[in-house]
Amino acid sequence: MRVLMLGWEFPPHISGGLGTACLGLTQGLAALGVKVRFVIPRAEGDEDAEHLEELIGCNRVPVAAGILAGGPMAGAVAAVTPERSATVAGAGAPGPATEAKAPPAGAAAPAEPPPGFESVVVDCLLRPYWTEAVYPGGRAPGAGAAAAGRLQETLLALLDGRAELLPGLAPKAGAAAATGPAREPVAAGRATLPFSGRYGPDLFEEVARYALVVAEIAAGGGFDLIHSHDWMTTLAGAAARRVSGRPLVCHVHATEYDRSGEHPNPRVQALEQLGLDHADRICCVSHYTAGVLRRRYRVDPRKLRVVHNAVTHEEQARDFHWRKAIPEPIVLFLGRVTFQKGPDYFIDAAAKVARAMPGVKFVMSGSGDMLPAMIERAARLGIARNIHFTGFLRGKDVERMYAMADLYVMPSVSEPFGISPLEAMALDVPVIVSKQSGVSEILSNALKVDFWDVDGLADKILALLRRPALRRQLIEEGRDEVRRMRWEARAAVVRDVYRELVA
Repeated sequence: MRVLMLGWEFPPHISGGLGTACLGLTQGLAALGVKVRFVIPRAEGDEDAEHLEELIGCNRVPVAAGILAGGPMAGAVAAVTPERSATVAGAGAPGPATEAKAPPAGAAAPAEPPPGFESVVVDCLLRPYWTEAVYPGGRAPGAGAAAAGRLQETLLALLDGRAELLPGLAPKAGAAAATGPAREPVAAGRATLPFSGRYGPDLFEEVARYALVVAEIAAGGGFDLIHSHDWMTTLAGAAARRVSGRPLVCHVHATEYDRSGEHPNPRVQALEQLGLDHADRICCVSHYTAGVLRRRYRVDPRKLRVVHNAVTHEEQARDFHWRKAIPEPIVLFLGRVTFQKGPDYFIDAAAKVARAMPGVKFVMSGSGDMLPAMIERAARLGIARNIHFTGFLRGKDVERMYAMADLYVMPSVSEPFGISPLEAMALDVPVIVSKQSGVSEILSNALKVDFWDVDGLADKILALLRRPALRRQLIEEGRDEVRRMRWEARAAVVRDVYRELVA
């Protein structure tokens, strides 16, 4: 079986857990004999891609030159209509019952390359998470309405087959045969699309250009189905489905409601809805996420399949220990410092713990729009001497931070899955996780708390710091639990989803 897989990042070049999950899943699929062609906007040539049939960067894939010459396709996507997504919120039946309680009244709302490897570079201006300066503009009421017509024309052209707008994107002869990848030289009348590499308000035009290139790749066939990951690739996935006639699997790692609470960016939300509407199957990283899709996006439950994340081979095999520079216990928060991750609840709980155990040290590792406010909050609560802010960490620095910690806390407000607790447990760090997280569904050897219950979180931190026997139990049993969470098993579930669609 051959799969055309669409993603926005691939290790080692990642912004969060999405790229890591794509690596683990594709490794698991490769072990099962599934051949994956993975398309990203930008390939550096050092990606961990030996197991892939092909890694494709987009800027050297020629498309019909007429696409570049003005008309509706010139600067295709600047925005989508807020009205498109306004009808989605609040619709549908409630999600599945979980052990998580509803927040009480007044609580905050869930705010040299290897053989067969083709390295082609595409400048990329989009990241999964926007800057503090850029993102709020997209979330403002009415944002992007002036450019809505351009996006609508794009969607109609890509999905309804209006060849006069997209010359050269009709399905090619032999497209139905899954015979493997084939790169062609640039022919007369064809050109590569420009990628500026800028990072700013025109992010959605990058999504549109990516979709055009993916549609061109898909029109050439050589695969059995399409598998897209998260909102940046939904337009591309729907376009690939239209031009190839192949089924589409949409993999949801997070939703705009997880990232933004009750104030979603309407353009992102509309692209999410587009992908969900056109998908033949939808893989969710948790039952929690499946409930969000039913409730917020009116997804037919018959399309939903839950595929929890796992831990990569490298994470399972680590034996990584650093000597702590201080004798005091260290409590760690590691992740994006944004609404979704609940950093304010961590700070508030830290203040309560510090009053009971003044020697405890807290570390907040990560960057994000809430970081300045969290520094101010810590100072206001009188714990500036107890907490250290490291900024964004990557690679060995992340491992070092885990290995130095005595306890890891993930107080997420809305977490579709949450891979970081598994990473911590693989390094013998006990964890406390939010009940409003997908990972809480599969973990037995972790303490769990509602994100808004600051007192409960503080009590659990103190219990683990004061009770060595409890810590040892969670460490030993947690290590064994994580070892059983293999990507091969998750990939087998995904392969079964593929088999539902491909006879």
